[in-house]
Amino acid sequence: METIIKNHKRAATHLEEAANFHLEAVKYHEAGNHDKAHQSTIKAQGHTTHACDAQKEILKQHTDVK
Repeated sequence: METIIKNHKRAATHLEEAANFHLEAVKYHEAGNHDKAHQSTIKAQGHTTHACDAQKEILKQHTDVK
């Protein structure tokens, strides 16, 4: 159960970070700084990927729980 909790926290943290970088990208786009917006978007995607990995582990762990 400890591993499931750890992975839930990991997924949530990465999703929050992804959201923050997406919001940062919006601000950069609105300011006309598209290069920085692209960088923020790449960072957001990285966090989203890590969150998805954690979610896959969570699903595996939940299906193995009896």
